[in-house]
Amino acid sequence: KNIEIIFENAQADFPTTQTIANNLIRENVDLILAIATPSAQSAANATKEIPIIITAVTDPVAAGLAKSLEKPGTNVTGTTDMNPVKEQIELLKEILPNAEKIGIIYNAAEPNSVIQVNIAKKAAEDLGLQVLEATVANSSEVNQAMQALVGKVDAIYTPTDNTIASAISAIVKVANDANTPIIGAESGHVEGGALAALGIDYYLLGKQTGQVAAKVLNGENPADTPIEGSKDLKLIINKKSAEVLNISIPEQVLSRADEIIEK
Repeated sequence: KNIEIIFENAQADFPTTQTIANNLIRENVDLILAIATPSAQSAANATKEIPIIITAVTDPVAAGLAKSLEKPGTNVTGTTDMNPVKEQIELLKEILPNAEKIGIIYNAAEPNSVIQVNIAKKAAEDLGLQVLEATVANSSEVNQAMQALVGKVDAIYTPTDNTIASAISAIVKVANDANTPIIGAESGHVEGGALAALGIDYYLLGKQTGQVAAKVLNGENPADTPIEGSKDLKLIINKKSAEVLNISIPEQVLSRADEIIEK
């Protein structure tokens, strides 16, 4: 009730995140909330004094934002959206037990995506799955990258990746045309047409992040406030996509679903 919020959107443009961070500092704000790694890094580079709350940052330590998750040691705290990547690959194998090769499409310039892909490759290897990778620099390259995968893989895994998130509809269209299922890393992928995802509910993660912000506004030191992982994972199934692909979702998967998209 007594908080004024200044909302700025960089539209995924890194130089704009730097400009916004500097503008917020000139406004003498009490706290900066930065969503996604580029925004978080710009804010952290711009100020070491104003508390910064982050969210949707997969690896805050690798991004240079914190010394550790348990004790950041900087003016940065908040939440991480590190995915249960291993469990997501296991879900793919559970739904598609006959799968032998999987494709992964991602932006190799996003460090968070590279981290997830490395975890996914190890998980796939443990399950006897071969992995083919396709990288993109921007959404305009998605169609070509997908064409390089379909026909060679039994399924596609999409990690949390800003470029992939913005192009999920195009990815799904190419995959559906080739009768290739997609297992996503977040609910937005499934809402965009992927077959299933076990991942973070970003709305709930946002609420959790707000609770961390409240602690800091009430006097907690960000340097001593742990960066939290998501407390709520969500299994979402798209039955409409299953019908389009003529795939039968195992009953043991359906029974665990938090949400089922019927149409």
